[in-house]
Amino acid sequence: MDTKKTELKITGMTCAACSGRVERVLQKMPGVVEANVNLALEKATVTYNPKEVTIIDLIQKVRDLGYNIILNHLELRIKGMTCAACSSRVEKKLNRTDGIVKAAVNLATEKAVIEYNGESIVPQEIEKVIADLGYRPEAIQEDGVIDREKEERKRESRRQLYLFVFAAVMNIPIMLAMYATHFGGAMPSHMTYQSKLLQFILATPVQIIAGYQFYRGAYKALKNGSANMDVLVALGTTAAYLYSVATTFFIPGDVYYDAATMILALIILGKMLESIAKGRTSEAIKKLMGLQAKTARVIRDGQELDIPVEEVAAGDLVLVRPGEKIPVDGQVEEGFSAVDESMLTGESIPVEKKPGDSVIGATINKNGVIRFRATKVGKDSALFQIIRLVEEAQGSKAPIQRLADQVAGVFVPVVIVIAALTFLGWYLITGDFTKALMTMTAVLVIACPCSLGLATPTAIMVGTGKGAENGILIKGGEHLEKAYSINTVVLDKTGTITKGEPEVTDILPMAHLDEEELLRLAATAEKGSEHPLGAAIVRKGEGLALGNPDSFAAIPGQGIKVTYQGKEILVGTTKLMQENGVGIEKITQEKEALESAGKTAMLVAVDEILAGIIAVADTVKESSAQAIQELKKMGIEVVMITGDNQRTAQFIAQQVGVDRVLAEVLPQGKSEEVEKLRKEGKVVAMVGDGINDAPALAAADLGIAIGTGTDVAMEAADVTLMSGDLKGVATAIRLSKRTMRTIKQNLVWAFIYNIIGIPVAALGYLVPVFAAAAMAFSSVSVVTNSLLLKRVNLKK
Repeated sequence: MDTKKTELKITGMTCAACSGRVERVLQKMPGVVEANVNLALEKATVTYNPKEVTIIDLIQKVRDLGYNIILNHLELRIKGMTCAACSSRVEKKLNRTDGIVKAAVNLATEKAVIEYNGESIVPQEIEKVIADLGYRPEAIQEDGVIDREKEERKRESRRQLYLFVFAAVMNIPIMLAMYATHFGGAMPSHMTYQSKLLQFILATPVQIIAGYQFYRGAYKALKNGSANMDVLVALGTTAAYLYSVATTFFIPGDVYYDAATMILALIILGKMLESIAKGRTSEAIKKLMGLQAKTARVIRDGQELDIPVEEVAAGDLVLVRPGEKIPVDGQVEEGFSAVDESMLTGESIPVEKKPGDSVIGATINKNGVIRFRATKVGKDSALFQIIRLVEEAQGSKAPIQRLADQVAGVFVPVVIVIAALTFLGWYLITGDFTKALMTMTAVLVIACPCSLGLATPTAIMVGTGKGAENGILIKGGEHLEKAYSINTVVLDKTGTITKGEPEVTDILPMAHLDEEELLRLAATAEKGSEHPLGAAIVRKGEGLALGNPDSFAAIPGQGIKVTYQGKEILVGTTKLMQENGVGIEKITQEKEALESAGKTAMLVAVDEILAGIIAVADTVKESSAQAIQELKKMGIEVVMITGDNQRTAQFIAQQVGVDRVLAEVLPQGKSEEVEKLRKEGKVVAMVGDGINDAPALAAADLGIAIGTGTDVAMEAADVTLMSGDLKGVATAIRLSKRTMRTIKQNLVWAFIYNIIGIPVAALGYLVPVFAAAAMAFSSVSVVTNSLLLKRVNLKK
């Protein structure tokens, strides 16, 4: 089944009950494979079968539940339309395109106004749809989803501020009138009535205007067979208000207009502060989006043109001067420079670039003029992929959140039952209706499902964002949680502990050959090899008259066998020689001496006769020893795995401080070794960078790919270290531990708050106003605690 994944930005959810309801309803839709709704991000991530359900169906379902979706807006000028049939054709095609919610095409103005979901389709794809019909689209205006979100959040914060000020200002004379009535001594009945009437006149607009959002939310929730925070607030404030109305006009008794209005004011204040705090949790994404260059200087037909970065195409030649941002990904063709990649990798030292090297969009060219060929643009660029990865991670759920979700699903109905029992208990025991009503109101307004819903996702958002700022990309909340319990780290040697760029150090020919001829034959044989050791021999042989092998066969874990000009050439291990009948006794001592020095001794044979040894060494990365020491200080066992022989592997291990070595492991055996460690009861992280590491990365509890490695390894991994610095492994584990600690603090606070707060309110120790204040600030405290992760120093 071909499935698609999309994300929808949802507004209007107030608590975990809301997000849980949306998630359940979406999951029940025909064609939906999986739905995940994140309250903190206000985002739904949906995997669906486009043959059974469309994005429009998903959006409509969310809207039917009473929530709204933030969509992108695009205006295009369309050239070439000549009649109403043209505009109708374009409009119909756009409205049938997956990801476009609504499109209107006006022939007179030659304009298309399009609402679309930016997670499913981008402007360039929309323009291509129109161009494929034979018309010429030109962008007039587009506002990005982040800008829409920012404006929406600002609007919402302003609205809540105005409502808070309105409710608070109206509450001042209500409070004064209340105090005059209660503490002003005996008052004539007509003055008491006037005081009550004044409070009624002031409180009613507050109840209607400030309380409208809660009534609307409660109605929509109940209409869809659920209950949320709005239900609790609406019930609590309405009970206090209606009782006060009754005592004003129909029955004797005190009024509690002040409680109703103050509860609304405090809860609105809490919502406003929560909205502001939640906005700060997604700053990492906004920073990443802000990194992209706005324009690019391309060379077309010999002319330099400054164009919007969106118009750069793969294959364009791009010119970048000192101090300018590199606009897109590419490969350097001319020039030398140093590039600051810290914004993506977290490493502050500029990286030297020369012809043949890759450059990444959004990095800064420091001191030289370079020309490069654009290779990846738009959605294919490294920056866009990083943003997508961080967005997906922030929208994911950690397993630890399941308990909170289960509690949130039944929380509000349970609270309503507790509130009803509280009212009955107090009324039956004391006979005091007023006391029973106020205690019930306190129970309703102190209960806070929001803090439960925000405890985990806000910490995940800040944690993954903090990781991205340090060059650590974590694919999801479950991986961030898993890193917390890692106690064994398996490190691939080549390209992970070492630089992965070995060099030829020794050439030892037998008597019938000289060094140059031995190197020429070995380099000719290795021309078809992709192994780093073979590449080192080919680099060393550059400048010699290298031929082309007639046949080539790579033997995994042993070496290669080729035929060249009628000769059979073997390059590889002792095992390769033995299995092909080549005697190696004469050179055993020299081979052992080279291997004792940490070099890989590659034997060369021609027509079953030993021709000599070529030794290759891979140097250790400068940071490897320190990184391994950091892991050991954290109580983590470090294991090195390699296909090299035991002696060479042991030499490298001693250099960097690894105690346990798994040597002579074939590529397919790496995943088996990881499984063995897991069977020992260890929680294993595998760190690698090559194609042959992918199975082991997938087999481990946590796969960590070095970002300088292959795309296959990065795809199989759960965590990617953009810089290629092994110290990032310890940093990632530290980040996980700090994030998990924050999540546990949040959950403990959320549960304890409700476990203690509700009984305290039920026992009559809290007046409704104080209960509302506690409820309003409980979720704010959870989000604020998550934001403290931003200040954490991950280097120690």
